[in-house]
Amino acid sequence: MAPPMTTKLVSVTIDSIRIGDPLPFALMDAEGTLLAAKGYVISSRAELQGLLGRGVSLYIDAADSEAHHRAYVGMLHDMVRKDTTLGEIAGAHISRVDFEASRLDGEVAVGPADWLDYQVQANSILRDSSAPMFLARLIRLQKQLRQHAMSNPDGALFALFHLSASEIRMYSATHAMLVSVMCGLAAREVLAWPAEQEQLLCLAALTMNLGMTDLQDKLAQQLTPVSPEQRQQIDRHALRSVELLQRAGVRDTDWLEAVTHHHVVPAGPLAPRSPGLRMARLIQRADMFGARLAPRASRVPTAPAAAMQASYFDENRQVDEAGAALIKAVGIYSPGSFVKLNTDEVAAVIRRGANTTTPKVAVLINREGIPVAEPVIRDTALRDYRIVASVPHREVKVRVNLQRMLALTATTV
Repeated sequence: MAPPMTTKLVSVTIDSIRIGDPLPFALMDAEGTLLAAKGYVISSRAELQGLLGRGVSLYIDAADSEAHHRAYVGMLHDMVRKDTTLGEIAGAHISRVDFEASRLDGEVAVGPADWLDYQVQANSILRDSSAPMFLARLIRLQKQLRQHAMSNPDGALFALFHLSASEIRMYSATHAMLVSVMCGLAAREVLAWPAEQEQLLCLAALTMNLGMTDLQDKLAQQLTPVSPEQRQQIDRHALRSVELLQRAGVRDTDWLEAVTHHHVVPAGPLAPRSPGLRMARLIQRADMFGARLAPRASRVPTAPAAAMQASYFDENRQVDEAGAALIKAVGIYSPGSFVKLNTDEVAAVIRRGANTTTPKVAVLINREGIPVAEPVIRDTALRDYRIVASVPHREVKVRVNLQRMLALTATTV
């Protein structure tokens, strides 16, 4: 029976199938017709060759790609234990998902957003660009982030701003997701870029620091100054990221150009630039904003409104087109940040408002400085509840229940 139309099939090679063990996934042909059910034991190489002998290519459901990867790694371990020659081990390759087909295919199915799980996924993906399913997993994550950012943009921003300000152990992954979602919103809602360019932009943002993922996490927790060796890694991380992407199979010149120049692209209007340099400028402004926002062991973060305003002006103190697009998309007071109202209440921003300075907020601390039992929703567009200041995350001594707050971002108030 053919799978539902939403199923994404991933091609695999005969060399990646373990003989004599129960299949950890179902094998199908290109039309989704079942060839061997999950749990079936292929007894010999000849039996497997028989499937291919009928002119059939082997496919699995993309959802089973992790099981496929684990089985492949297990097979390599077996070959090593059996003293298989290096040549034979190298020949036991796993097929890479066809990049263009995977990238341009439809959206993936997503359930309720589990942002802590996405954080762990991103951390795992970005730390192992040599994994056989790296591109497939990366593209799937980007599509999941995009779908959540489309269905509940305020919830996506709240979760990622909150995690960026409160968690430094997986800083690199969280920062990459935040920059990717911010750039995607700006490209889609403000700049009206084509969907294909928006996706490349978001993928470039996710992978901009691929060459220094581990170092970024260490620096976030490091109390001592950057060493000369670390400075050298930082200075060449963009080129290193491009090298790793090319090894993984990325050939798109716009993606690679955006990653190459995401720290050094000059100020100026976007229109005269190549697509890759336009993306690089937008990433650079979002990257700078996210870096200012995030805490470090060695310094305190900048307040969100101050960080966003710094992104609004370029190096020549002129209004930056890319920075302005980000502010229009995210707001001066972005979801996930904290503000003080003229009532002396402290609130968390939960939804963007009609303009960049009038979001919906949920009061967490009343005017007496006491945490409230239930968040109280305020509309800061009303004069009685206008915002008078940003409040740094570190100064809010209230434990934020992420799931509870995310429910408020999805509620019309």
